[in-house]
Amino acid sequence: MVVCWSSNIKVNALVETRKVSEMSPEEIKDAVKDTYSRVAQPAGDSCCGPNEAEQTAADCGPSGCGPSSNPRTSFAESLGYSVADMPESATESFAGCGNPVAIASLKEGDVVLDLGSGAGLDMFHAARKVGDTGRVIGVDMTPAMIEKAEYGAEQLGLENVEFRLGDIEDLPVDNDSIDVIISNCVINLAPDKGKVFREAYRVLRPGGRVMVSDIVLDAPLPAKIRDEVVSYTGCLGGAILEDEYLQHMRNVGFEGVEVISKTGFGQASSAKIAAFKPK
Repeated sequence: MVVCWSSNIKVNALVETRKVSEMSPEEIKDAVKDTYSRVAQPAGDSCCGPNEAEQTAADCGPSGCGPSSNPRTSFAESLGYSVADMPESATESFAGCGNPVAIASLKEGDVVLDLGSGAGLDMFHAARKVGDTGRVIGVDMTPAMIEKAEYGAEQLGLENVEFRLGDIEDLPVDNDSIDVIISNCVINLAPDKGKVFREAYRVLRPGGRVMVSDIVLDAPLPAKIRDEVVSYTGCLGGAILEDEYLQHMRNVGFEGVEVISKTGFGQASSAKIAAFKPK
């Protein structure tokens, strides 16, 4: 099962032999950073697959390894993203499981925060919706993703986006400064979901909202899967039960917490979730 297009990326061999239950939160984060640093690199993870050195561009179709043939690009299109005018750097490293911008009801002038912004695809779509009077801030803990997103923004000529290296459990963002928070299949990767939602609540303005896509569980995972590093970094092992996820949000003060829609994959689902900070 490929959830957020990272389960086909090998983790560091030394880390892969570890059990998640034996790792500290910082070690888990290091494993996640290592994995997504690899996702940020197209080599070995393009449409040609992991053995691309043994294949020719023709094996990937008439466009070689361009944006129309990369599987991550195709997956983004299947989720409703417009990719034709997006830089390949933003689509070839797409690792989401939904399309939070589609449900966020963004408007001109909004200040948007993307938790785990990756290569920037969600940010770039959001930037166009909020316009010149709005602003989109992306926080990601992987330097390679930040670098890639900055390149994509430059390619698009966007001046209303900003990228910050940081941890979504400890956001480098001021109190009460954000109108809308989006996130795409990232919160499940955080060891402490409660901290993430406390930080989200802190930075939102009164009346602000959270609109995220994420993996939630419909039933507990087998211990073996939960303990595999590759399952964790692949957005499955760190996922929690839907009711637990929603309760974390309510515990910090969010109201109107609900699952707008979800698509099931066995014991897990890709869910679109909304919540609001009281006015």
